[in-house]
Amino acid sequence: MEKSNKIKLLIGISYLIFIGIFLYFLFSKFSIQELTSYDFIKSNVDYFSKLKNSNSIILPLLFLIFTIFWVFPLLGFGTPIGLLGGFILGKWLGLIIVVLGLSIGATLLYLFGNYFLKDLVRKKFLDRFKTLEEKFKKSEFNYLLLYRFIGGVPWQLSCVLPAIFNVKISNFFFATLIGIIPQIFLIASIGSGLEKIIDENLEVPTIKDIIYSSEIYIPLGIFACLVIITLFLRKKFYIK
Repeated sequence: MEKSNKIKLLIGISYLIFIGIFLYFLFSKFSIQELTSYDFIKSNVDYFSKLKNSNSIILPLLFLIFTIFWVFPLLGFGTPIGLLGGFILGKWLGLIIVVLGLSIGATLLYLFGNYFLKDLVRKKFLDRFKTLEEKFKKSEFNYLLLYRFIGGVPWQLSCVLPAIFNVKISNFFFATLIGIIPQIFLIASIGSGLEKIIDENLEVPTIKDIIYSSEIYIPLGIFACLVIITLFLRKKFYIK
């Protein structure tokens, strides 16, 4: 086995060990029932509200670090962290922190993929995404921006795939930063609405309480329209 392959294998094993240790400590401290119980959520909403209202920079800073960590190395995607960001930080601050954290995390994942996974990804996906290579050569930043906006590729793969097209790091970061804003804004708005609903209800809110809330159904409706638009654009983008 070549030295470079041994290094990649060692890093891969180290990564799996790291994830295993993280999950062990998480679930040794909290059970799944505790993490998903309404009392647990309600008590933490009250705690985060107090911390947020204290004008402390600690909470946004910690959430920024967590968001970066969520993308790389945990390989999480945008929707859950966007909901959580809106839920904990509010719509606007949640948007800023989550978009920034996702962009940094995605760039780190891109750099990792560019160094360790480029040959593997090129071998498996280059023929499938040949049209993207041609488009990126024409106008790298503009097509990266559209690529981020419309999605259509699993988040983790979407961070690594541009590596086979030799995309500039700066273009990747800023296209990600701008391209994910519409989606994350709507998701953070829904998360912020959920926080308000939980704050106003001592008992577990019903589906009706959630759906009929304007803080939920308005961004949810816009989000559904956004999905329809992106589905249409994907056909134009990924097919010649």
